[in-house]
Amino acid sequence: MPIRGLWLLSYKPGQSGMVRFSRRYPTVEKRAKTLNKASYVNIPEDSDLLKSLLHELGLTDDNKNFVEYRDSCSRICKTNVHTVSVTEGKLWPVLAIQKDDFIYVCLPLVEQPLKPTPPLISINSISEAFALLLGMISFMNSGQNSEADVVSKLGQLPLLLTQACPLGSPIDTILLALSDNPNTIPVSSQTYKCPAWRATRQKGKAQIEINITEKVKSTQYNKGDDSDMWLVNGTVSCKCNLEAITPNVIVSLNLPANGSPLQDILAHPCVTSVDSSMLISSSVAATEDSAFSGPYKFPFIPPLDLFHLCYYTSQIPVPPIMGAYQLVEDGQNLQLSVKLKLHESVKNGFDYCEAQIPFFNRGQIKHFEYKVSYGQLELSREKSLLIWVIGQKFPKSLDISLSGTVTFGSEIHPNDPVDPICVGNTAYVKLYFRIPEYSLTGCYADQHSVQVFSSAKPKTITSRELIASDYYIWNSKAPAPVVFRSLVT
Repeated sequence: MPIRGLWLLSYKPGQSGMVRFSRRYPTVEKRAKTLNKASYVNIPEDSDLLKSLLHELGLTDDNKNFVEYRDSCSRICKTNVHTVSVTEGKLWPVLAIQKDDFIYVCLPLVEQPLKPTPPLISINSISEAFALLLGMISFMNSGQNSEADVVSKLGQLPLLLTQACPLGSPIDTILLALSDNPNTIPVSSQTYKCPAWRATRQKGKAQIEINITEKVKSTQYNKGDDSDMWLVNGTVSCKCNLEAITPNVIVSLNLPANGSPLQDILAHPCVTSVDSSMLISSSVAATEDSAFSGPYKFPFIPPLDLFHLCYYTSQIPVPPIMGAYQLVEDGQNLQLSVKLKLHESVKNGFDYCEAQIPFFNRGQIKHFEYKVSYGQLELSREKSLLIWVIGQKFPKSLDISLSGTVTFGSEIHPNDPVDPICVGNTAYVKLYFRIPEYSLTGCYADQHSVQVFSSAKPKTITSRELIASDYYIWNSKAPAPVVFRSLVT
């Protein structure tokens, strides 16, 4: 699906921003006028767009004060999609990703009127625009990233985007791979159109690698008033080494009978077609009727390099590790208690598993006494963090506990950790773990279901992993930040 414009902005705190690269597509803009009808908003000049976008992101000096529509708690932004106020009206959807000293901006085409605002999941060009921006980020962050290197890459961007996004239609998003293969269209007697990402033949042993990485997030309070939260974000990565110029590959993702359905699926632009029932499965749907339990089939012509075949989320019924944390003050001491329980359905085999217990705004730990039922407890070098090393396995009971008393010194050092949220007894335990060859949803890629329509007979290698990401257990004896599941629009 086409995009209307693409920009690369540079921004450093305390300085005014600058447009380092911009490209517009007049033919796509004519389509936008026809499709958006009365809701069409013209793209302003680059300087005006830069000023409006920095205002929307709260990066200008005159925006240090509170702005109601942008900064209030009634607005929850879960994506990088913004509404930018310009002279003619509201420009939407503007994708903006801030990375290091750059802001990567894209305006995809919406093939329908913009009023009322359509749901993001119904706009096909959103996922391709995100993939194109991620490709630009990977390209710009490769190498030494010196000023001379940045100038050189900016000089290569026009040619790369002409190949990757001709006339505003993304056909490849891995700019880094295109930059390594400057002769993208070889001279030959081919009568068919060769995709830009398969312009050269690969040599070597035919092989397909498929990796499923799931990251589980959790926020647990152990309070009746506050609801615990957990969510899985999955990424399916592929690397296809096939000699054919246009090999057609079909990868199927499967779920067991009790697996959690995949939702919010975003596919790579090289995917030629997908079942519509896969795309409408949304985590923000009003009912559960949108759930699709697979199999999830992805036919595609693979790029030369490693790429992300798709992204997904899933609402799992229970988190892998349930925890309870209690921290109370007892004079000059802190009494702490931590209990963890591994769910019986989760694979009991870790690469690593540990719980970190930080203490903010209190200085360094002078003395601590503890009792631990399993694993080892260590004190960090900074003496402000307790590390509970659980190891590679929970005991047979799947329950472990830690209790103890912590005493702090009277002196506060400049390098001691501080936090404006973790004040008083508001504190948390954060879990870190990785379980190899396991996915929480049960999702797996069957080696025998991979189809390759070429003369090669590749070897298929599959792997899975579950990784903890932002896994918090808050002190149940004190107030804590609350995350709401519902979206406010």
